[in-house]
Amino acid sequence: MKTNGIGLYSKKAEVLSAELNILLANFQVYYQNLRGLHWNIKGKRFFDLHLKFEELYNDSQLKIDLIAERILTLGGTPLHTFEDYIKNNKLFVGRDVSNDEIAINLIVSSLTQLLKIERVILKQAGEALDEGTNSMMSDFIKEQEKTMWMMKAWLEEGI
Repeated sequence: MKTNGIGLYSKKAEVLSAELNILLANFQVYYQNLRGLHWNIKGKRFFDLHLKFEELYNDSQLKIDLIAERILTLGGTPLHTFEDYIKNNKLFVGRDVSNDEIAINLIVSSLTQLLKIERVILKQAGEALDEGTNSMMSDFIKEQEKTMWMMKAWLEEGI
């Protein structure tokens, strides 16, 4: 089997690039949802949530860049049009969300979907012996599980 420039089997790297592009598209939608929440949140919890949403969208922006760079490292081309993002999106698109509980539920829903995509990639990366992608997914999953726990605690829900 043919290998790419970083020693991974080319076919497996292509599959991983495709899956990472799906993750990239969904992260772009998540990012834009967070921007909308940041801009539109209202109510008594405005100050706390406004800052939290900014923290989350800044983190997402960094992850988007990491995902795109990993796709390039694997030899792929990152998606970069809104048309591609929408076509590959699995997240609910929040529109004009200003209520705190609806906003937090949107984040929980989004993280649930992102975690599903990341776990598929984690499994495929392990099978491809792609430690770079594997490590990145492990880090993302760990951080997002913690965020999920915090959001559910805010909602006073159990995991």
